[in-house]
Amino acid sequence: MSKIRVTKEFSFETAHALWNYDGPCRNVHGHSYRLFVTLRGEPLNDPENPKNGMLIDFGDLKKIVNREVVKIFDHAVVISRRLEGEKLEALKKMFGNVLVVDYQPTCEKLVEDIAFRIRPHIPANTSLHSLRLYETATSYAEWFADDNK
Repeated sequence: MSKIRVTKEFSFETAHALWNYDGPCRNVHGHSYRLFVTLRGEPLNDPENPKNGMLIDFGDLKKIVNREVVKIFDHAVVISRRLEGEKLEALKKMFGNVLVVDYQPTCEKLVEDIAFRIRPHIPANTSLHSLRLYETATSYAEWFADDNK
């Protein structure tokens, strides 16, 4: 049986600010993120199963990623926990949907967080191969399972 990779694209709108950064991204600003999720494995070989020939039903992958990533990050402001208490509380009042994380919310760290959120929910016969997260049309960060064993 052949190993196959399948990829599904997702999109969401998220704002962030980089704590203690020395450039303009220290200010709250937003991006239209594009996320490519690639799974690897062997397609099901069971003529009696309605999912025969599939590595994963794209609809099932969509449910996982929407629940674990899109619904959490879409239209949220992502801020590092290192932001001072009063400023953090002011942001929460101003924006409402503030996601406080234990890391600097760069594209690199966001894609790492997304891998952590998705990985436990991938079906047993497949594995998370890679993620590609576009922050802008020309800039992205990638995460590969082989690099993170």
